[in-house]
Amino acid sequence: MLKDNINDLISFMVVARERSFTRAAAQLGVSQSALSHAMRNLENRLDVRLLTRTTRNVAPTEAGEKLYQRLSPHLLEIEQEISALRDSREHPAGNIRLTAGEHAMNEILWPKLKAFMQQYPDINIEVTVDNGLTDIVDARYDAGVRLGEQVARDMIAVRIAPDMRMAVVGSPAYLEKYGVPQTPHDLQQHRCINMRLPTRGGLYAWEFEQNGEPLRVRVEGQLILNCPAATA
Repeated sequence: MLKDNINDLISFMVVARERSFTRAAAQLGVSQSALSHAMRNLENRLDVRLLTRTTRNVAPTEAGEKLYQRLSPHLLEIEQEISALRDSREHPAGNIRLTAGEHAMNEILWPKLKAFMQQYPDINIEVTVDNGLTDIVDARYDAGVRLGEQVARDMIAVRIAPDMRMAVVGSPAYLEKYGVPQTPHDLQQHRCINMRLPTRGGLYAWEFEQNGEPLRVRVEGQLILNCPAATA
């Protein structure tokens, strides 16, 4: 019912403005008979006569004129907003809020920001660097940069970088003193650096792949950090 009223009210506004079913129908892209039928249905639903019809022209009644005058500013405002939306597609402007981890910020976003801002000078960018996997929707971000396995199933995701390969490293002095681990489980006997992500609470389990299957190893060590970049 609401949709019918809105569509018919828009049609009424065009008829009242043009004072002609012929011109109004041409603007709306409908037949004169369909437009006339819609106006009668609107009048019946409102139980008010809005238009006076003669064989030569059509004009709003007193009630119709009052309705036209009240709706005109709002219809104009709607048309202006729609026009502004169209313009925004041709000339992007506004604010963008992004969330990303430190690695994504330094290696992916930062190298591209200068060119983006030069191409779109009317767009302001706010980037929150956060390793805690903040809820993108709940925190009202426009987008976030995440590792593939960290993307929620109901989110729209676009790849922006190739696969990232991780490596276990140690200083030459440490490896000479404690030996080189041969398997992921050997790391449990070494002094490793742990990482704690705010959203996960516990310590991050080091991730490996063995025979095509994921393998997680929890390590021990004196040092715990909350950002991977601090280990660089």
